[in-house]
Amino acid sequence: MDCRWLNPAETPPPRKLLALVEAPDHVCYRYRLGAFAGPLAMAGWKLQPLVLRRGLLPGWTELGQIAAADAVILQRWLFPWWRLGLVRRAASRLLFDLDDAIFYRDSNRRQGPQSARRMRRFRATVRAADAVLAGNRFLADQAVAVAGPGKVHYFPTCVDLALYRPAAHRRPPGEVKLVWIGSRSTAPSLLDTRPGLEMAAARLPGLTLRLVCDWFPDLGPSIAVEHRAWTSAGEAEDVAEADVGISWLPDHQWSRGKCGLKVLQYMAAGLPVVANPVGVHCLLIDHGRTGLLAQTPDQWAAAIGRLAASPELRAEMGRAARQLVAEHCSVAGWAGFLPRLLQELTAAPNAGKSTGGVKPCHSGSSADAARDAAGSTR
Repeated sequence: MDCRWLNPAETPPPRKLLALVEAPDHVCYRYRLGAFAGPLAMAGWKLQPLVLRRGLLPGWTELGQIAAADAVILQRWLFPWWRLGLVRRAASRLLFDLDDAIFYRDSNRRQGPQSARRMRRFRATVRAADAVLAGNRFLADQAVAVAGPGKVHYFPTCVDLALYRPAAHRRPPGEVKLVWIGSRSTAPSLLDTRPGLEMAAARLPGLTLRLVCDWFPDLGPSIAVEHRAWTSAGEAEDVAEADVGISWLPDHQWSRGKCGLKVLQYMAAGLPVVANPVGVHCLLIDHGRTGLLAQTPDQWAAAIGRLAASPELRAEMGRAARQLVAEHCSVAGWAGFLPRLLQELTAAPNAGKSTGGVKPCHSGSSADAARDAAGSTR
């Protein structure tokens, strides 16, 4: 029997995938890259985050680490041309991970969404990259408009279902616990849900709202609010202990780049979702099957009341929601994507050559197409 494969000396060292990130605990890194560290390791890749320092130019240490890596993923950064040029020259293979409409100003800015500088840097980054990973169809289309379809790959934000137990839905009719999970940057959107939540609370004395966040807006005295400080270890259980997930996106160009992470988290925990019909909500939420879309305060109150009245309906929608995640946005389902793409890129004789294309959406219903258009950040 040939047992040479058992000898560690015969095992090639892992190849290095360096991720240039804002922080190793940033939600984008944890869900879009860190979640795949295991599958990457099994394919012979070691994923390592590198936090870039703020400033115009990278340090020599950063450039040395970039040059030593077999492939580099640039996540969320839009560099000036000279810094991008240094990174591009140092990187053997460069991937650009795009899970937000970072070519726009966000919805909290007073100047409006359009930014010539952001768009100029975005286009330069797409052209410089060997591959672009786009979290939804809108983002993919923006990248394709710059560089064509050859280097753009659809790659949704995914959830590890093994970390999320299905919700029990044991609360009796009339009692309901809503949950919202997010960060300080997205928490202001909760203020837009306040009229609908107040109307629902007036009709349902048993309503409570759990906020899982690092900052808590004041929603007034008429809504019973439960604060939970967000932790990576506790977020899945904090969601699964609720009955209904809620989400609101401002009707703003920035929102078109959102990939629906909080909705995916609710669905992974077997919760139906109530959300406004904007952006990725219209794609992820199959109205009446995995959740309810509601715009006006009265519609929000009616949707919450309908789910509060029936634990059976919540459980049925929750099962359908979890199944949608399992089929289209799970870590297990997408475990082979990055290793295959990296293999293609590193096998190519020259960086910058086109590989692959945009993964097509389903050709069926809009709900089917949605399941391929979902993906990343809070």
